[in-house]
Amino acid sequence: MPGVNTSSLTPRYFILNGIPGLEAAHIWISLPFCFMYLIAVTGNCGLIYLISHEEALHRPMYYFLAMLSATDVSGCNTMVPSMLCIFWFSLKEIDFNACLVQMFFIHMLTGMESGVLTLMALDRYVAICYPLRYSSILTNTMITKIGIAALIRSVLLMIPFAFLIKRLPYCRGNLIHHTYCDHMAVAKLSCGNIKINAVYGLIAAVFIGGFDLFCIFMSYAMIIHAVVKLSSADARHKAFSTCTSHICAIIITYVPAFFNFFTHRFGRTTIPHHIHIIIANLYLLLPPTLNPIVYGVKTKQIREGVIKMFVRQKDV
Repeated sequence: MPGVNTSSLTPRYFILNGIPGLEAAHIWISLPFCFMYLIAVTGNCGLIYLISHEEALHRPMYYFLAMLSATDVSGCNTMVPSMLCIFWFSLKEIDFNACLVQMFFIHMLTGMESGVLTLMALDRYVAICYPLRYSSILTNTMITKIGIAALIRSVLLMIPFAFLIKRLPYCRGNLIHHTYCDHMAVAKLSCGNIKINAVYGLIAAVFIGGFDLFCIFMSYAMIIHAVVKLSSADARHKAFSTCTSHICAIIITYVPAFFNFFTHRFGRTTIPHHIHIIIANLYLLLPPTLNPIVYGVKTKQIREGVIKMFVRQKDV
């Protein structure tokens, strides 16, 4: 096998094949992905800049949004540039260790995004259920601590993926039918026992996705319980309206994630492989693209901040 150290059966590099069966259409497929990438990077970097420079946005809700945007930008830059190199220049080789690094960051940042969405649900719970104590509970120190805790959790849960991949012998070639180094796509090239890889992948998904969704569900259950007790219909509407952007972000993130999860495990025989790969890419690229649009459209303070920024620049 080319590119393989036969003494250890560890490849020097892998070959990312892009979207199998659609190689002739790679250029056309790359166009919407490139467009989404540009929107994601521009939109999220714009949000981070706006939140850091606009005094009115120096509040816990927007700090969490800045965390989400930073996670989204990092995730896009981990995956999309290498994917576009495959589509545009046929640069398909990736060093074995570089593949492990990419795999770690993609999965770690996905877990981090889920954690930040959970923290944003906590923010909405405190804002609606304890409005008078909101600023005293979610201090800058507390926001920093829980943000670091979400990062550490994601890092610790995703580090084992690299070791689980590194221990395997590879004797089924080094061609990965994917656009990036996905954990199970790499593991399936091994002739060793990958059951522990599959089991740990499921455990990590439950610990992150399952736990976070449970926390989000409980937060919104308590929010709804508190809101329905409000006597004024206008107050109820105002309280719910502060949650709409976050609910949209949850849908944008988790619906593609679960669709990808279930089609990968239960739809192998009914859904073509190239559809799996396209879904896997959209699952990573769709939330970063749509989140800044959703928050820009739904959040009045962000719209006003954008207008102020442009007016300020025009005056200068």
